[in-house]
Amino acid sequence: MEIKRIILNEMSYFGAGCRAVLADEITKRGYKKVFIVTDNDLVKFGVAGMVTEVLDKAGIAYQIFSDVKQNPTVVQVKAGGAEFAKSGADVIVAIGGGSPIDTAKAIGIIATNPQFADVVSLEGVADTKNKTIPIIALPTTAGTAAEVTINYVITDEENVKKMVCVDPNDIPILSIVDAELMLSMPRGLTAATGMDALTHAIEGYITKGAWEMSDMFELKAIEMIAKHLPVVVENPKDVEARHGMAVAQYIAGMGFSNVGLGLVHGMAHPLGAYYDIPHGVANALLLPIVMQYNLESSIDKYADIATAMGVNISNLSKKEAAQAAVDAVKALAVKVGIPEKLSDLNVKEEDLERLAQSAFSDVCTPGNPRTVILEDALTLYKMAF
Repeated sequence: MEIKRIILNEMSYFGAGCRAVLADEITKRGYKKVFIVTDNDLVKFGVAGMVTEVLDKAGIAYQIFSDVKQNPTVVQVKAGGAEFAKSGADVIVAIGGGSPIDTAKAIGIIATNPQFADVVSLEGVADTKNKTIPIIALPTTAGTAAEVTINYVITDEENVKKMVCVDPNDIPILSIVDAELMLSMPRGLTAATGMDALTHAIEGYITKGAWEMSDMFELKAIEMIAKHLPVVVENPKDVEARHGMAVAQYIAGMGFSNVGLGLVHGMAHPLGAYYDIPHGVANALLLPIVMQYNLESSIDKYADIATAMGVNISNLSKKEAAQAAVDAVKALAVKVGIPEKLSDLNVKEEDLERLAQSAFSDVCTPGNPRTVILEDALTLYKMAF
């Protein structure tokens, strides 16, 4: 019998306003100073302030590092690491989507494993010996589930690639999933991050490493995303739908973090590295195309996906039910306003071969249920173009 492993957070809080527990958790754990990792937009629009207000009221000292951009880079991680080393902080609080939380993970790991200070050696499954500096994660988007995963992604600008880093030592000790921190997300970002979560759930459900426990998480996540995402895109201030998406993306992360992903992510990562395309947009655009490619190899599971998406498959053949899953995902992407062609995102046709080579070499691609060859990746990019 094959041995399976599952790694999850020690503790998480859920519910609108639950950021209020942050000060108590910091105090009872004995931490003295907080190093906040966030981005400039979250500072500018007051979202980070919703968290620092809790620290201010409790008289907890903190220092903010906000030089994190979408698709964070090796240079930014090194800068953040240098600031952390000087700060005297003993805990990191990450406020943001995947970019700040991933940056916090890299900073925290390097702080306790200084032999990886070059950052690039963290790519893949790095042999770190020590757990990260304690990280408390407060997600502000409902997409990446970085607060519950053992993965993080950093862009190596020098080699124009996204490094997927997988490390059980990087998982936050505490996650605070507060839908109120997500209320200011604009529709476009809501749609993109929500489709990112759906991609995690679907790829996590059909990946080669999937098993009963991960399947349980992913199917529930698909069902919840199909229900809540259209509502929250239409009504961004709907706290109940925001909460539903926040929980759904977390559940998806509980699964895929432990079983891996597939070709959608393999193809999305180069688009982020070469063009700085938001990860959720790249995933959402590619998901129906790659699902079509994988249909025959995942036909039974696609029927389950269709049902979770709300499709009645009782009168459909197995293949029709599988096709209904692809169609339902495509319809959802269109409904929430995801671009339908790479050419709409200023991708250049002459770059497709280079993108295909990067996708073929990506760490996520081998998890795809259908074995991928280089020509397949190129064909799919051309279809997406």
